[in-house]
Amino acid sequence: MSTEVTRTDALAKVTGQAKFAADQAVEPLRHAFLVTATVPSGRISSLATEAAERSPGVVAVLTHLNAPRLSPPQGLYMHRLLPLQDDEVHYEGQPVAVVVAERPEQAKAAAEELRVGYVRESVPTVLDDALGEAWRPTPIPRWGPADTAVGDVAAGLEAADVVLERHYRTANRHHNALEPAATTAHWDEKAGLTLYDATQGVANVRTVVASALGLAPELVRVLSPWTGGGFGSKGHVWPHQIIAAMAARAVGGGVRLVLTRAQSFTSHGYQPATRQTVTLGATTDGRLLAIRHASVNQTARYAEYPELAATGTRTAYACPAIETTHRVAPVATIVPTPMRAPHEGPGMFALETAMDELADELDLDPVELRLRNYAETDPTSGRPFSSKELRACYLTGARVFGWKDRPPRPRARREGHEYIGWGMATALMNQYAFPASARVGVDRSGAVRVETGSQEIGTGTYTVLGQIAAETLGCSPDQVTVILGDSRLPASGMSAGSSTTLSVGSAVRAAAADLLERLAAIGGDPADRSGPPSGGSPEARWRRMTRGLAGSGTKWLWGRGEWAPEDNGSSPHTFGAVFAEVAVDAELGLTRVRRVAGAYSAGRIINPLTARSQIIGGIVWGIGQALLEQSHTDAGLGRFVSKNLAGYLVPVQADVPDVEVEFIEEYDALSGTIGARGVGELGAVGVSAAIANAVHHATGIRVRQLPIAPEALLVPDA
Repeated sequence: MSTEVTRTDALAKVTGQAKFAADQAVEPLRHAFLVTATVPSGRISSLATEAAERSPGVVAVLTHLNAPRLSPPQGLYMHRLLPLQDDEVHYEGQPVAVVVAERPEQAKAAAEELRVGYVRESVPTVLDDALGEAWRPTPIPRWGPADTAVGDVAAGLEAADVVLERHYRTANRHHNALEPAATTAHWDEKAGLTLYDATQGVANVRTVVASALGLAPELVRVLSPWTGGGFGSKGHVWPHQIIAAMAARAVGGGVRLVLTRAQSFTSHGYQPATRQTVTLGATTDGRLLAIRHASVNQTARYAEYPELAATGTRTAYACPAIETTHRVAPVATIVPTPMRAPHEGPGMFALETAMDELADELDLDPVELRLRNYAETDPTSGRPFSSKELRACYLTGARVFGWKDRPPRPRARREGHEYIGWGMATALMNQYAFPASARVGVDRSGAVRVETGSQEIGTGTYTVLGQIAAETLGCSPDQVTVILGDSRLPASGMSAGSSTTLSVGSAVRAAAADLLERLAAIGGDPADRSGPPSGGSPEARWRRMTRGLAGSGTKWLWGRGEWAPEDNGSSPHTFGAVFAEVAVDAELGLTRVRRVAGAYSAGRIINPLTARSQIIGGIVWGIGQALLEQSHTDAGLGRFVSKNLAGYLVPVQADVPDVEVEFIEEYDALSGTIGARGVGELGAVGVSAAIANAVHHATGIRVRQLPIAPEALLVPDA
């Protein structure tokens, strides 16, 4: 049964007791500052380090000329390039040197004294330039499936009564987590390397850093008990983490490296701009006969990252013929990386805007069009969904929002100088899952300890894993302490893809079940966890269960559990329906989101309180995608223009409207052992399309590019 539990980590965070990567105290501690390339492509032609080396407090200046040699890394190192190993420059912002000094301001001041000369290479730096005459579609060998096809799309389009083809654009976007990426590294000749790191995956950081530095994995320990947001930027390992470890080993003791906000724009990826084409063929009554969705995104010249924007199109609607393709176009940039709601986030904007355009063409209500094309099974794979309550999402969301009162024609409502519009869209995310392990122990007092090498990235992991353990054991959540963020704990995967509750939660449940068996073997009775018919507190029932520990001589009794996803023949996805109301200023073109309602199908909701917060956060993220967020690139300089939160706009409190969230009651028995799926990514999907569709309903103007610019919405009076 789902239970709302207040976050157990709340007090530590609001009182400053939570220590993040840059808060960790190590002795001795020195500070590192990166020097980064000012050209997008070329070679270093000269390096003048003498002034920096003579600066007060400077301990070392490392460049490609004197940095330790690194080995090819194992693990998830999508970046591919090892830092400070040669004179090649692949993107503006690439580290070309690191200064280590006694104090952070000394390191920064010395870094400004370092002089670097370059021989620049002329290459494309923006997507539209890369898509010029010389561009040829590039397959994506390491990611897949990049392309899929079922049925005969050409025949479906030929038979269709209505064929609609539209082009959509999304912008470069950056993660901008509240906590800048930071690593505090400590090297000890006997104990090895300890890294306090802002990461979404302690195990992978250990693997990559150990192999790059040529160390045995057991000589590297990575700790990340708290991470102040990542949204994908802290998922993979990046050069700054290796540089911090390298510098600590080179100078001995501790080295702290904290990225500046500007460096954050060029140090750990971003969401790449896309150009998408959606073609729909349908009958006059709205039945889809063919869908084609093609997408291309920019990537780095040295490594490919595909934004698989058509992924959701493969699954969203019942259609006999569906074709999706993805290509990449190399530009001089750091390699992109997943960003909250990757793939479906930008892709469902295109598909769901196209579906709204088709509804207009057929004079159908947008919800009705989607219901007429409801997919009972995955239309591309043919597999049944592990669980799906999307139909209930449409009906519940429409009821909560009041959709039945929507005027069918655009520009039907005006309040003063603002046009009012309503729009909706489908939300859809592939459900990811990773192998996980955990151990759960109990001591003689009945206190429970959960240990797993997962991470708390701001989503409520401490709370939810404690709930799962307590529920399985039959004790109170107050009796459970959860320990996370240590590579020496039982290994679990990256906190990404809305996978943690499903994956790590299933491992915790397995470990707790194992503990129950061990308790029974020494005299506890697992049957007591349900309590007598007359009731009794969870604490009293738990004391009866653990009574055998008192005379066993065992201080802690441990249960261990592992879980890994299995191919059970189903198609695991999360679903939702998003409804938005906007007001567009007829004179200024400014759009305000006045309210949003969403209904979601994500399996069992373990903690409705934290799940609702995740969805609301995702909706805020979608508002940013729709109206504010973009990283412009100066094509001549090859750099992002605004590497700060003055020029890169994110939603603030005044941009966030009333938000209503409903969860459909559901239990997914196929996705894991706890009936749950993920919600962290799902909330960000479909919001931008719902807003764009509402803007069209308000103004009659169809915008196919994100973010929606005010100048595109200067509505002449009727």
